[in-house]
Amino acid sequence: MMGASCSRRAALAGGAAFGAAALAGPVLGAEPPTSPRAGPVPLVLGHRGACAHRPEHTLASYARAIADGADFVEPDLVPTRDGVLVARHENNVAETTDVAARPEFAGRKATKTIDGIAVTGWFTEDFTLAELKTLRAKERLGAFRPESQAYDGEFQIVTFDEMIDFVAAEAATCGRTIGLIPEIKHSTYFAGLGFAMEDRLLDALHAHSYLAHAPVIVQSFEIGNLKALKARLAGQTNVRLMQLTENSAVPADRAAAQDRRKWAERLTPAGIAEIATYADFIAPNFRDLIPLSADGHLAAPSGLIAAAHQAGLLVGTWTFRPENRFLAADFRDGAGDGARNPAGSIAEIRRYLDAGIDALFSDDPALVREALSASGGSKMGANAAR
Repeated sequence: MMGASCSRRAALAGGAAFGAAALAGPVLGAEPPTSPRAGPVPLVLGHRGACAHRPEHTLASYARAIADGADFVEPDLVPTRDGVLVARHENNVAETTDVAARPEFAGRKATKTIDGIAVTGWFTEDFTLAELKTLRAKERLGAFRPESQAYDGEFQIVTFDEMIDFVAAEAATCGRTIGLIPEIKHSTYFAGLGFAMEDRLLDALHAHSYLAHAPVIVQSFEIGNLKALKARLAGQTNVRLMQLTENSAVPADRAAAQDRRKWAERLTPAGIAEIATYADFIAPNFRDLIPLSADGHLAAPSGLIAAAHQAGLLVGTWTFRPENRFLAADFRDGAGDGARNPAGSIAEIRRYLDAGIDALFSDDPALVREALSASGGSKMGANAAR
């Protein structure tokens, strides 16, 4: 018998085989895809789990994402002082844990320059794993997400190893493959502290039998680490690479080498073709794919999706969130800036699906499933032979 989470997902998916296992052939198989499409249905990527409902990067958040139909769940990876990879969006845990209320750690508060930006808080690299385990997770957006905030204080920080084991257990219970999409955070910064993030990631991939066959997509905003991983992952056909981009940002490793060009300057036809030599996906911010006009409504697509597909890249994007404050003006309702607006979020997601994306990060994977169901598969089928 399937577990409760699997039953919930089956209802959401309408019985269709949307999961990562069904997509492993065209996206992650041993042969290169014959088309840049991700398959008949774009991949649903649980952003930090399902953090619209549970505090991010907790096992509860990952469980909810899996229950709600995510094909992949995302651990952002940062190290502890003793070199253990843990799942946190940033190494600064001031906003996502109760560390500020813990007097025993008051002296650990610090200001550091990370990727060129001064940041004040408490940092994972200044804590042992045992110390971090005494903290409790909390909702980063506070009152904007009351459902998630209700779980403040209940969950631990989890290690990458613990997260992998949990996903493997969920996959065995559900009877479907669940992919992992880890992001290597601040690679150049951590290398300067003596932490080789890529080595630790590869050690984890090799230590877990589940990851010998389950689909994995490794992502980074930096460039050099993905290029290095391309060679080191040769022969591991279940692992693919995703280049994250944001038009207004400078890749940290390139900035450290005094190359201050922003992504908007790099995403020329030649630049996109270069990404295709080492990565399988490009994943821009969703507003870089369909930008906002001056009045906050969606404008015309930027052309980046078509350019990436022409170069043979799959296109992911980040991040869809269900509250009015995060939606384009086209889709907001009158309930207030912080109100949850599922219908508006679904409508916005459908606009991006129609534009041809292959994978999308969402804080609420269930809404992506609803958007896909509402699309009826017609868009994906029409574009499958691009």
